[in-house]
Amino acid sequence: MHLAYYLHDLSPHLIKITDSIAVHWYGLAYVLGFYLTYLVMFFLAKRGLSEIKPEAVADFITLVALFGVVIGGRVGYMLLYNFDEFIRAPWIFFLLNQGGMASHGGIAGVALFCLWYARKHHISWTGIGDTLVCGAPLGIFLGRIANFINGELFGRVTNVSWAMKFPTEILHRDFVDQGGAYDLAVDVQNRGLQHSPDIIAFFEQHRGGRAELEAVLHPRHPSQLYEALGEGLLLSLVLLAIRIKFPRLPHGILTGIFFILYAIARISLEFVRQPDSGSEMILGLTKGQFFSTFMVVVGLLFIGYGVKWGKRAPEQA
Repeated sequence: MHLAYYLHDLSPHLIKITDSIAVHWYGLAYVLGFYLTYLVMFFLAKRGLSEIKPEAVADFITLVALFGVVIGGRVGYMLLYNFDEFIRAPWIFFLLNQGGMASHGGIAGVALFCLWYARKHHISWTGIGDTLVCGAPLGIFLGRIANFINGELFGRVTNVSWAMKFPTEILHRDFVDQGGAYDLAVDVQNRGLQHSPDIIAFFEQHRGGRAELEAVLHPRHPSQLYEALGEGLLLSLVLLAIRIKFPRLPHGILTGIFFILYAIARISLEFVRQPDSGSEMILGLTKGQFFSTFMVVVGLLFIGYGVKWGKRAPEQA
């Protein structure tokens, strides 16, 4: 018997006052992600498992959020996924309200900021990293949940029983490639419809309602939820458990484990995630998979550094 697939109808707005004034789930995810990372780092600092003192954690998180995550994520997106448009119109870098952040860029930005912070305060760079990676994946977790709410970065076509239909598929090049009506895609895009509720309302008011919409959509993996668990929540729990279980682990090893586990999760889960619209494959891999392979190398270098030169935390009294 054919199952009725869930039709994604979530709004990206937590609170919407006008078209230009609203509280977005995506923005809230960033704020909560920074706060949860702060709580984890403060918890570790209070236990003597951090290079950063408890009273300095709040300032550190504020700075790393701005200069590492936001700027790094935006630069990464422009260079890795939107380079041609960025070259034609460099000012789009500042149009943050239009979206466009890359997790690889954010991770690189955080790493560079931590290097600067460590040198400025004369503390261990890898020691900072070992603490930060325990909480940072919680931000990734919430970011992926926000991706799901927004109906973006959905998965490939599938027939699993928990598959979902995303109205925003109509905005994706893959919709036409999968046999979707080209004129319908153009009509929706010309009307400036970007979110699931708006597309559903369009079908209810001007076409054959939800039944017609569901008929033209394809069931897809809710890959955002897979990534939220694999790249975010589970990764954070594993790293936090290692940090507490082995408090004198040489600096750098936990950071290396983060890079490797994140890369494995990202590469694996990209097999069920629909590549970004217009994104070209590299050596048979999606861009996310290709860039993640370098993270494995980076992780091994951190582990090698930790084994050979990594500083150990002092014995607890």
